[in-house]
Amino acid sequence: MMNFRSLLPVLAFLCLWFYPDLLRGNQTADENPVGGNQRASVDLPDGQSLDISEKHLSLLLQPLTKDELMSEARAWQDIVKAKVTQISTLTIKAGSTPELKKLREEKASALTRFQLVIAELESKGGDVAEFVDYANAVSGAQVDVTDAGATWEAFTGWLVAKDGGVKWGLQILKFLGIVFIFWIIARFVRRVVARATELSDRFSELLEQFMVTISFRAVMCIGLLVALGTVGVNVGALLAVIGGASFIIGFALQDTLGNFASGVMLLIYRPFDVGDSVEVGGVNGKIDRVSLVSTTIRTFDNKVVLVPNRNVWGQVITNASASDTRRVDMIFGIGYDDDADKAREILGRIVSNHELVLEEPEPVIQLHELADSSVNFICRPWVNTGDYWQVHWDVIQKVKAEFDREGISIPYPQQDIHIHQVS
Repeated sequence: MMNFRSLLPVLAFLCLWFYPDLLRGNQTADENPVGGNQRASVDLPDGQSLDISEKHLSLLLQPLTKDELMSEARAWQDIVKAKVTQISTLTIKAGSTPELKKLREEKASALTRFQLVIAELESKGGDVAEFVDYANAVSGAQVDVTDAGATWEAFTGWLVAKDGGVKWGLQILKFLGIVFIFWIIARFVRRVVARATELSDRFSELLEQFMVTISFRAVMCIGLLVALGTVGVNVGALLAVIGGASFIIGFALQDTLGNFASGVMLLIYRPFDVGDSVEVGGVNGKIDRVSLVSTTIRTFDNKVVLVPNRNVWGQVITNASASDTRRVDMIFGIGYDDDADKAREILGRIVSNHELVLEEPEPVIQLHELADSSVNFICRPWVNTGDYWQVHWDVIQKVKAEFDREGISIPYPQQDIHIHQVS
């Protein structure tokens, strides 16, 4: 049997024959500093640095420390630099060629991955100013804009590049798709909330409108944040910027925020509802709509008045529709020479015979005062709130007719002048 030690030279010769790269060790990348075999420091097979997907690269970068990411950033910076050097050299020698188009695609791919490394390094406290400046400086397409053909070819090449127009097109489609899905969800949530508030008697119509509107907008805001995060926008940084600017925004919009706070108070305490007859801020009419900023009142002569919520909540609110019943207050005067008992009997008969006047509480009809020109009676029947003006007009009309028929005068202001003749 052949000794195993005698076979070792033969095995070594075969290994060197079939795997000559073992002689070169790690010198492959150095022999071609600007070629396709250049690699970054992530543990990848040679020549696959640009082939790795952005998702996989992000996963490989997560466990790296700040120092390791610094080395990784420099390696990717070298790759980008090599591609830019190749593009510049080839542009000088041959102008626009298919090979130049491929190099631009590789440069864009390398630059995208370089930026991923920069973002990861920044998140772990690294100084990325130098890398950011370099990435921004070489990110522009190196095209001679005076050469229309070269410019068009570069543009069309970017459109069909996997890391260029195709990538951005997919990102836009993904963004619009997510927003559309959340729009459908928001409409469904709005219908559910509207149905739930309609079935409950605990919510006013104003609060129902607010809940329906805010549910739709809340879902859409969440969808927008999800869509932005999906396409690579740093939502956390965006929210941090908004939070930092909130003080300035609040100071600039203090009047609007005051109206907003008053609108919330109106929705919570519900001093009135849509359709109520109110007097607010010197305006009489019916509530047409309440938003978080203003209250819309439609006056009885059909004018639309917008009152800021701060003026509504900060002033006296008179709601004539808050109760189911109201008292109609009227005063009727008769002359001093007329029969007061007969006038009171006529008023009682008119009120008791009206079909819209309530039996409970009982109407109040009393001689109220001896005025300068008349003897005044108060007449106070109770009615349903919706019948207030109809009863008011009917009683006044019938009192005038009955007083005229019974010979009872309705005096007007007058003065007696007494003349004393002096001899």
